[in-house]
Amino acid sequence: MKKLLAIAPYQYLPYFSGGQKLIAQFLDYLGKDTDLTVVSVADNDTSLVKTYRHLTWLKKNSFKRYSDRSLISKLVTLIESEKFDAIIWEQPYYAWLAGIVKKRTKIKTIFHVHNIEYQRFRSTGKWWWPILKIYEKRAFGLADRILFITPEDKHFAIEKWRIEEEKCIEIAFGVDISKYPDDKGSSKKAVQAIHKISDNEKILLFNGVLDYKPNLDALVAILKQINPVLTQYPNFKYKIIICGKRLPEELNELKEYADKNIVYAGFVKDIEMYFKAADLFLNPVQSGGGIKTKMVEAIAFGTTVVATETGAIGIHRDICGKKLVVVPDNAWSDFVQEIIKNAGNRDITPASYYDYYYWGSIVKKIL
Repeated sequence: MKKLLAIAPYQYLPYFSGGQKLIAQFLDYLGKDTDLTVVSVADNDTSLVKTYRHLTWLKKNSFKRYSDRSLISKLVTLIESEKFDAIIWEQPYYAWLAGIVKKRTKIKTIFHVHNIEYQRFRSTGKWWWPILKIYEKRAFGLADRILFITPEDKHFAIEKWRIEEEKCIEIAFGVDISKYPDDKGSSKKAVQAIHKISDNEKILLFNGVLDYKPNLDALVAILKQINPVLTQYPNFKYKIIICGKRLPEELNELKEYADKNIVYAGFVKDIEMYFKAADLFLNPVQSGGGIKTKMVEAIAFGTTVVATETGAIGIHRDICGKKLVVVPDNAWSDFVQEIIKNAGNRDITPASYYDYYYWGSIVKKIL
């Protein structure tokens, strides 16, 4: 059995965002098939750790944890005493530390890349993205292997930054379900009962952390661009359910839209039930890097997705069958037409989708 060390530099248990969920489920599945130790922050709820050892060596969620030089001796001593086969760094932020640790211990060094980070921060208007670009490129250079979530990010690293192709491995953002669900009908009835939705109304779903700019922009597009056009089709009966935490206060829990077919559910504990209940998942995202994890999950739970071109970045369209419909960015009239056209789609998610996106399959590929 492989013996691995992973560095997860921020809180991920319990998870609320797609990025947190990625780390939580990746480490959980990795711990099932390896002897895994994870170094992370004290903010995590360690009662949720089931498959690995968790060390709370990193300072609580503050930027200072990325400059903690005491970690050098701690990690070097741990690696030399435990004889790990490799170390996996979540994201490139500890590249300076990874370089020192690798030089002193010769350990195989792997970066798990969720996005090309500088591109994500550039798209959201952060002034310091050029600094991150230089730092991130150096991190890729020192790695023995880099795990990319999307083919676009892998291609960028090879073509633009001239990273050796043999270093670059594409893995997916995974899902915790290995086959098409058999409880979509009961899930839909449950959600209908919670929100008083009638049988003749289609359920359209949007989900995400709502103060994250790409998600907030997508929500505004639903409220201001998509829904007003949908209301012009009186024969199309529907409700749009908005799930997610941290909705900005100025939107006042979307009360202004309550009589316009908008249902604000807030943060829901069982988002999987909502994915299975929905007739369509809406993904009108227009910025932000990497794959949109909620879209991957929606398709896994058997729900057809209507997405913009930007929203569909990173997903392998060829294995989605008819469960993914893509329209150009900002083409809201086309977006609405695809909603109406596909709300009755009863095609199932192809088996090949689970072969690629199920976490159990992903971990075996990594090992």
